[in-house]
Amino acid sequence: MALARAKSASLSSVPAGTASRPVPLSQRKAAARLSDHRLLLIVWLALLAVPVVAPNAYFVSLANMMLINLILIASLNLLMGYGGQISLGHAGFYGLGAYVSGVLGVKFGLSAWVGLPAAALFTGLAALIIGIPALRLRGLYLSMATLGWNAILVVMFNRLLDVTGGPNGLLGVRPFAFGRFALDTDIRQFPLVWFVSLLIMLAILNLLGSRIGRALRAVATNELGADAVGIDSFRTKLLVFVLSAGMAGVAGSLYVHVNQFASPETFSVSNSILLVVMVAIGGSGLFWGPLFGALIYTAVPQLLLDYEDAELMLFGLAMLVVLIASPTGIAGLPAVMRRLLSRRSA
Repeated sequence: MALARAKSASLSSVPAGTASRPVPLSQRKAAARLSDHRLLLIVWLALLAVPVVAPNAYFVSLANMMLINLILIASLNLLMGYGGQISLGHAGFYGLGAYVSGVLGVKFGLSAWVGLPAAALFTGLAALIIGIPALRLRGLYLSMATLGWNAILVVMFNRLLDVTGGPNGLLGVRPFAFGRFALDTDIRQFPLVWFVSLLIMLAILNLLGSRIGRALRAVATNELGADAVGIDSFRTKLLVFVLSAGMAGVAGSLYVHVNQFASPETFSVSNSILLVVMVAIGGSGLFWGPLFGALIYTAVPQLLLDYEDAELMLFGLAMLVVLIASPTGIAGLPAVMRRLLSRRSA
């Protein structure tokens, strides 16, 4: 009797309905976004130590390229992982941003600070023009349309000798600079690349939590259902396609001014395919997936310098292994492990 009275007293001290009231889904998602914001800041603060702990400038240059690749892969993940639209022309937008920013500096003498927003705006405008007809296609047909766009851009990069330098590449690109202080070394360039990549990741995280992000997920899940509840699916896809291309243009501008050079082979169709592979390996539709994809995309080619012919084959094998073990990619492994452990404990 005493135990029963104690239980009833403890229950009576809890507000009515609190014990049985489930946490709303919107609150759980908001808490998850908040934790992602905190984790993002922690990871990027840790990255600030790279120039200090790196054994030499070569590793700092790899860190710069990893962050540029992160912007590129994260922008494709926004389109492909969250929007459900597979693009095989993302390297083309990357190259377009690089050449727009580089040519404005080399041919017109404009600052790299002008080239950076110009690259984003120009690639976004190109995506708008291409996306209006292409996004009316679905699945394989959309992929082929974007692949054709990438192929056209590579031909232009090679043939416009007086503008792009052709197969020899665009030479004489100047780095970012604050007055006379040029960001012409890997260590000087790192804070800029670090800051821009942080802004892009924050923008993507906030976008995913916004009304547009919710509409994007709805369109990717069921386009007809999204239209039925009043979401303009075509407009949503076009908006994200333009945003994704604009981010790729930012990555291209950083690439050309950090390396002070651009070559058409960097922006080939095969690289567009590799970017799709990196999205899948990292974790398609997962916020942290592009970080793992960028690490692999940057590090593996350096480890396989003596086996260039086998690079695509090894990337393909890695994709098979990762996706068989975890269909949601590397970023999805913790969830896979939790499910396995819960099954064993049950």
